[in-house]
Amino acid sequence: SSRTARSEEDRDSLWDAWGSWSECSRTCGGGASYSLRRCLSSKTCEGRNIRYRTCSNVDCPPEAGDFRAQQCSAHNDVKYQGQFYEWLPVSNDPDNPCSLKCQARGAALVVELAPKVLDGTRCYTESLDMCISGLCQIVGCDRQLGSAVKEDNCGVCNGDGSTCRLVRGQYKSQLSASKLDDTVVAIPYGSRQVRLVLKGPDHLYLETKTLQGVKSENSLSSTGSFLVDNSSIDFQKFPDKEILRIPGPLTADFTIKIRYAGAADSSVQFIFYQPIIHRWRETDFFPCSASCGGGYQLTSAECFDLRSNRVVADQYCHYYPENIKPKPKLQECNLDPCPASDGYKQIMPYDLYHPLPRWESTPWTACSSSCGGGIQSRSVSCVEEDIQGHISPVEEWKCMYTPKMPVVQPCNIFDCPKWLAQEWSPCTVTCGQGLRYRVVLCIDHRGMHTGGCSPKTKPHIKEECIVPTPCYKPKEKLPVEAKLPWYKQAQELEEGAVVSEEPSFIPEAWSTCSVTCGVGSQVRLVKCQVLLSFSQSVADLPIDECEGPKPVSQRACYSGPCSGEATEYTPEETELLYGSLQEFDELYDWEYEGFTQCSESCGGGVQEAVVTCLNKQTRETADETLCVTSRRPPQLLKACSLDPCPPR
Repeated sequence: SSRTARSEEDRDSLWDAWGSWSECSRTCGGGASYSLRRCLSSKTCEGRNIRYRTCSNVDCPPEAGDFRAQQCSAHNDVKYQGQFYEWLPVSNDPDNPCSLKCQARGAALVVELAPKVLDGTRCYTESLDMCISGLCQIVGCDRQLGSAVKEDNCGVCNGDGSTCRLVRGQYKSQLSASKLDDTVVAIPYGSRQVRLVLKGPDHLYLETKTLQGVKSENSLSSTGSFLVDNSSIDFQKFPDKEILRIPGPLTADFTIKIRYAGAADSSVQFIFYQPIIHRWRETDFFPCSASCGGGYQLTSAECFDLRSNRVVADQYCHYYPENIKPKPKLQECNLDPCPASDGYKQIMPYDLYHPLPRWESTPWTACSSSCGGGIQSRSVSCVEEDIQGHISPVEEWKCMYTPKMPVVQPCNIFDCPKWLAQEWSPCTVTCGQGLRYRVVLCIDHRGMHTGGCSPKTKPHIKEECIVPTPCYKPKEKLPVEAKLPWYKQAQELEEGAVVSEEPSFIPEAWSTCSVTCGVGSQVRLVKCQVLLSFSQSVADLPIDECEGPKPVSQRACYSGPCSGEATEYTPEETELLYGSLQEFDELYDWEYEGFTQCSESCGGGVQEAVVTCLNKQTRETADETLCVTSRRPPQLLKACSLDPCPPR
């Protein structure tokens, strides 16, 4: 090793000292500077007489333009083959990236106007590698020549990818007569490597909002590369798809939207790296627990917003699973002995066997709203545990070495269920006036069929329709419908319910009709059930645990005329066939009609109320099967024959 060191020393001794560094080839954007040395020997010296380093490694202002484009435009006032041209740069030449090749605007003419670009010119548009003396030199993200250090997906040089998170997903359009556009995804400030692919007839467009609150919109009407709020956008438009690429980092909050343009559905796949803008930051040590004689002090961690440079609530940092809250650090302090005249030695006497006071909280209350955003609260108090393990409340200032837990938080911030109407069925007749039906579902924020929508805002499931073909059966005054699949499907789906974490009535499927023709009845079982979140299982509860009206467990049904003829119906059958079941319910109902005889002649007995099924229009007694859709009134009893019985 000593022989090797001497040979290197002898070799370097043949050279003069390195000269000063030259002026940088660029004033911004990364240039090159060189230094020379002279050979002092009459023989050839080993090694190079020139060395390079990077310089001016600060970003150029947006108006500065591309360095290679500036070199091409310098030839605009020089004739080429007797003619002036406006030259544009040709980048990313795989064979010779460090030659100055330019293309005449509006023509296919490509010319090498110089064998070498100026030092500091980027070899490729998406790389930091730079051309020096006509050769492409590797440049790392640390802006050093020959460095292999690269940025991670978060844009951090030599980072480990922990400052951002990968977001990927898919959006499917849902056509609606009341909506012309919809939001695909919101991409926050600082995101990188954004890529979206739309397949279908619809179109993408952008809405942006800067940190200063300035909003703008871009329609993405044609293929090309352009700037949106100083972010470079590459957009490709094809007949059946659109591709959007944004290398980032985004200089504003971007909202990608879709504008409906056709009857067919579209899908959008997206992927990007989102910066983690809320991170834990360790605090300084809190005041010592003792004024003298030895005490302890702790650090804590606070959630810090990197965009606004301010401390925020801890829940923002808990949102990212990648964020791990640092543990508190403990150190001794104020170790000097206390003066003999001091009446007390410590403000808060703790040792390693005596835990520090801590915050304790009660469980969160139930959310104030089941959807659409509510709040829940809890109480937080400072407690102290003694050596025997007994816990008692103490003053809050003793817990101030760590931030107090929040006492209020938002909950159930997802959208409330809303009605979604499907397509209309074909008209029930082939001529004249008929009916058509549609299925109306209550859809939650996950797109699942559920309950909870307001009956007042529900779209109707039946409406009249007219077929312009004239009819040749004038005796039929009402539309004739042979099958009811659409109405039954709409009716059954609207009555469906999904078990939730709140006790609710869950009806099972209706039984088949009790008759094969004419008017009969159907029954079903209605349970009070609840979803146990911790085990994801369903439990049955007593009926009185569920609030609100209980769904009916019996209803009338009509299975068609008993004659086998389907061409004509009686007015009553037609009304039942085409009217809603509510209209049928309104015709028949239970009513009290007097009481039975007393069960005893003396000494106290009971009488039971008589309940009968009545036709509310004619006030005549009807068959009880016609009242099965109405809730039977409760049994009523009254006392009677209260006089004491005579002695025997």
